Parts: sequence; structure tokens; C-alpha cells
Amino acid sequence: MQVIAPRWKAALEKALAAHPKETVTQLASIDPSTPVPHVRSIIFRSFVEPEGNPSRPLLLATTDVRTPKTAQMIANPHVQLVWWMDGSQEQYRISGTASIVPAPGQSLHKNFTHSLRTPQGTKFDWEAKRLEVFRNMSPFMKASWCRPVPGSRLEGGQEEARKWPVRLEEPKPGDEEGKRLWEMSLANFALVVIEPHDVDYVELGIVPNRRTRFWRKDGGWDEEELVP
Repeated sequence: MQVIAPRWKAALEKALAAHPKETVTQLASIDPSTPVPHVRSIIFRSFVEPEGNPSRPLLLATTDVRTPKTAQMIANPHVQLVWWMDGSQEQYRISGTASIVPAPGQSLHKNFTHSLRTPQGTKFDWEAKRLEVFRNMSPFMKASWCRPVPGSRLEGGQEEARKWPVRLEEPKPGDEEGKRLWEMSLANFALVVIEPHDVDYVELGIVPNRRTRFWRKDGGWDEEELVP
């Protein structure tokens, strides 16, 4: 049987190609201490298919390893992502499991269990991927991981916040302060890997509107039409 990419992924890639700035999605996770969902905006970075298997696309995002969602997704990896593409008038509601990929020396790294293979059969290098994504981030984003713990009390108010670095470039030899900040930023930087299991795809840009549900089954994807 030929293994092909699911139709929802092809539609999403087409929408992104036409509207490349529409990468902000909403991700919901569950707090382990209370049965309360928490939703926040994240930025989709790319798809990853390390096994060369187009039927198993992984969605890649980034986070600060110190944020509450990190602990939430480690305690309960089941998440849901909602993505409204305004340009194409499409909604993707993606249910799946999430994994956090922190620095190898980070204490939470022991919780990362997403083992994959490359098309050549070797183990996929997630740390190399984390470093690649980090280096492609803007200097402004890199600087954001040098701040105090996100969501913690702002001691010193806005006067203290003005002391935080605004941009962070890779340090040159001899720049000890730049090196310290670079290492701090990289240590706090983590990948979020989401493996979809169920996708609810709604097309509102056509008449009549169309809604399709996709779900993983036997190494591929089944689908059925739903009432929009």
C-alpha cells in the first residue's frame, strides 16, 4: 500500500503557501492540579517527517521550558490545537499528543520519549533540530528567553523590565556577557512536538460549506464528511 500524506496536511500546506504569515495557532492543554483547560497562542514553525513517512506528520512549535504549559504537557500529553486561516477561510482543529524537547542537560529532558528514525534508519537527532530552530529565531525572540520565569511576579515593575536584553546575537570571541546570555537563552529554549491523531477540517470559503474529520488508523488516515 502506498503511504501518502493526509489530505488535511496538503490543504494546510496550500493555505500556508498562499498566506505565509498566518502561523499563529491556539493550543489547549490540561493543568494536572485542576481539570481546567489552558489555552494560549503559539507559532507553528514547520512540519517534521524524520522517518520519511508522509502519513505521520509532526507539527513543530517552540516554548520557554519554564512556562506552565511545559509541566502541563508532561503530566498530560493530550492537547488540542485550533488554527483559523483567515485568508482561506478554513479552520483546523487538531487533536494529538505533545512532547517537549528541552536542552539535554535540562532536568525535564528525561521526560522526552519521542524516538524517531531517519529515512536511513539512524536515530533522529532532536538536539540538532532544536539548535537549528534556535539559530533561525529572530534576535528579539532569542532575547525573550533571557527574562525571568514567564508568568512570575514582576519584581521591580517596568523599571526592572527595561533592563532586560532586547536583542540577542550570537556572541563573538571574548564577549563573556554575550556568551552568558546566549547560553541562558538556549538553555531555556525548547521545542514543542505535536503528533496529530484526529483532525476536524472546516472549509468556509466555499458554498456549501464543507467539514471533514480525519483520524489515524492502521498507519494511514480515514476520513468522513460531517455537517458543517
